[in-house]
Amino acid sequence: AVTTHWSQNGQEFQLNLIDTPGHIDFNGEVERSLRVLDGALALYCGVAGVETQSRTVWAQANKFGLARIAFVNKMDRPGADFSRVVGQMREVLGANAVAIQLPWFEGDRFCGVIDLVDEKAWFWAEGEKQPQMTSLPLGLLPDIAAASAELLERLAEIDDDFLAAYLDEATFLAPELIHAAIRRATLAGKMVPVLTGSAYRSIGIQ
Repeated sequence: AVTTHWSQNGQEFQLNLIDTPGHIDFNGEVERSLRVLDGALALYCGVAGVETQSRTVWAQANKFGLARIAFVNKMDRPGADFSRVVGQMREVLGANAVAIQLPWFEGDRFCGVIDLVDEKAWFWAEGEKQPQMTSLPLGLLPDIAAASAELLERLAEIDDDFLAAYLDEATFLAPELIHAAIRRATLAGKMVPVLTGSAYRSIGIQ
């Protein structure tokens, strides 16, 4: 159990984090933790994806009606496949998992994260712990456009306020509007935003 603090728009928030092992032997500890939490962050390996125990913990979170965010970790490992893991979340867990980030590779090296909402790219140079914000990589533009379109469409399907703005061609879908819709859908349990990175390399963690 760890307490940390986070500030946004001049407001200070205290976050109480409870980390539980995913192993089946700790089911009791997981359930006791879920009883007192406001939400859960589900971590998945970019290589192994949704495993057997993932289903058990997901069912426990369903039991308590917890809002969830997912993070696909270990994208630096050979064989990591972000889209496959998102697909597994939908098929195996029945989650409305929606990517709000995409991984960025240069050759075989996982080097950055694409923010689909703010349309920003974060690049980590070799061995660096802090990223640089840069322009969207040209080679990924088709994938970014497809993922962005899917994000907006899924939000329009589950959020009436966003649907009205989505259908109004005169309305600019500003990042603030999209963020607000994601927040509403997440808290209502209608959507699971999916982020990605590598904790070991400190990519996508900040």
